[in-house]
Amino acid sequence: MPGNDTPHADGRDIAVTAARAAAAKQAADVTIMDVHGLIVITDYFVIASGETERQVKTILEEVERAVRDLGEKPIRREGDADSRWVLLDYIDVVVHVFAQEEREYYDLERLWRDAPRLGWNRSEQAAAGSLD
Repeated sequence: MPGNDTPHADGRDIAVTAARAAAAKQAADVTIMDVHGLIVITDYFVIASGETERQVKTILEEVERAVRDLGEKPIRREGDADSRWVLLDYIDVVVHVFAQEEREYYDLERLWRDAPRLGWNRSEQAAAGSLD
């Protein structure tokens, strides 16, 4: 926004924070995809799965809390835990939390298979933000 001098978190920081938050709630197959060279609407996709609708909701709440701690709020949220696929749009990062069956059906990893994966695990490598 013009005149808004509030610094924003880096997209990579948001993506890693979201991935770690999802993993903290036992999300399955948490993946960060660097899509900035493939599409213009965002830089990173964070994809995670929950086993139940309740877990999907818990993962989303933790992601929103953790990213809010960086000073960021999603500009858009689509779906709900009952829909079994929820999207949080942070402009530079789009977080997708699926129920497992929907994740397999939509298979974003296959659709965007040319996108490099960002290392984020709880290791020193993740702290450095290196690409796999």
